[in-house]
Amino acid sequence: MSEKSANAMWGGRFSAGPDAIMEAINASIGYDKRLAPQDITGSRAHAAMLAAVGILTKDDAAAIDSGLAQVLAEIEAGEFAFSTALEDIHMNVEARLRDLIGPAAGRLHTARSRNDQVAVDFRMWVRDQCDTAIAGLEALMRAFLTQAEAGADWVMPGFTHLQTAQPVTWGHHMLAYVEMFARDRSRFIDARARMNECPLGAAALAGTSFPIDRHMTAQALGFDRPTANSLDSVSDRDFALEYLSAASICAMHLSRFAEELVIWSSAQFRFVRMSDRFSTGSSIMPQKRNPDAAELLRAKLGRILGATVALFTIMKGLPLTYSKDMQEDKEQVFDAADNLALGLAAMEGMVSDLTANRAALEAAAASGFSTATDLADWLVRELNLPFREAHHVTGSLVKLAEDKGCDLPDLSLTEMQKVHGEITDAVYSVLGVYNSVASRTSYGGTAPDNVRAQIARWKEVLV
Repeated sequence: MSEKSANAMWGGRFSAGPDAIMEAINASIGYDKRLAPQDITGSRAHAAMLAAVGILTKDDAAAIDSGLAQVLAEIEAGEFAFSTALEDIHMNVEARLRDLIGPAAGRLHTARSRNDQVAVDFRMWVRDQCDTAIAGLEALMRAFLTQAEAGADWVMPGFTHLQTAQPVTWGHHMLAYVEMFARDRSRFIDARARMNECPLGAAALAGTSFPIDRHMTAQALGFDRPTANSLDSVSDRDFALEYLSAASICAMHLSRFAEELVIWSSAQFRFVRMSDRFSTGSSIMPQKRNPDAAELLRAKLGRILGATVALFTIMKGLPLTYSKDMQEDKEQVFDAADNLALGLAAMEGMVSDLTANRAALEAAAASGFSTATDLADWLVRELNLPFREAHHVTGSLVKLAEDKGCDLPDLSLTEMQKVHGEITDAVYSVLGVYNSVASRTSYGGTAPDNVRAQIARWKEVLV
């Protein structure tokens, strides 16, 4: 198609077509061709509605519908020739439809604009990405539940400031991520529900004088209702921003566990072994097993968060309604969605393949005076000491153990009684790591029975 005929697609206002630079900056077909399935689905629903209300003849509607089906088949088969001269997916589809069915193709655009057309296409695409994220998160949560169930009563160190704090169970640590990813899942569910309103029929910005049935197209496209304000319908991208915001939080959670995998798989920790599927070797050091998949996933947050910031920046200064700046809304969302889906799948694989080193976890759980808080609690409970005094006594016992180069359970009763004379040998019952975790029975605590109860609850949720 010539530049002149391409120019005719969007009107007779201009006597000359765009030059090469303008064509390059104006065209979006290089990336918005990903919207082809949504664009054609929306157009078929629009044509059916136009026929139902008498704006299109049944013959024209049938020709448009069959022609659009053929266009989609060509695109899916990789036989469609996309043209930058035709700017975007909408014009490319319409031009090919005109080749196939003739002048009737021109009637398809009655009572709509590219403004509401792209709004509905993009909204449907983002809605699909919410569904993809929800499915990916549920699969990942199940992988964490499997790990939690296998090690519900295994002990490991719980950390603050990456310093040993108190013993916890492996299952409890795995369930912490189930909770995080469950909130991510709920954010995508909420975002999907909020975006499920159909902007088609808002036209350029003011609605249309044609007697269209927006409820019909909304229902046909799986929306709950049509959008209520035509200006808002074509001018906002908060549905995409909300998706990106949820994606950024989710990617942050992925990155946090990726960081733990990097630390835990090191020779210094040896808490876990990552499978060969998600590790690589070194070109020069044959002993190395590099957690490259975790490191790459950790970096994905930068791209996804960057996409979020980019779209916020694009939208922040735009007056109502549509501005061409909004053409720049899609590449960031496409890239973020691709990377989130990849990240969720990769993390599910890493967690499913992960082998925890129970012996190393248990040895580390007992290090660093991890039961010091249990000792302080015992002093409060059994000797009725104020907590601050119990804290001071415990600190003195920790220093004594440090000076001797031993752990708290290795101190003799005589040594403990020199610090506080009322301590009895019953104190040793709280100094073991298994006793420590078993005692944390408060709701949400690390006790194995609590862990198993939470696993059962989540299994019911994720049926």
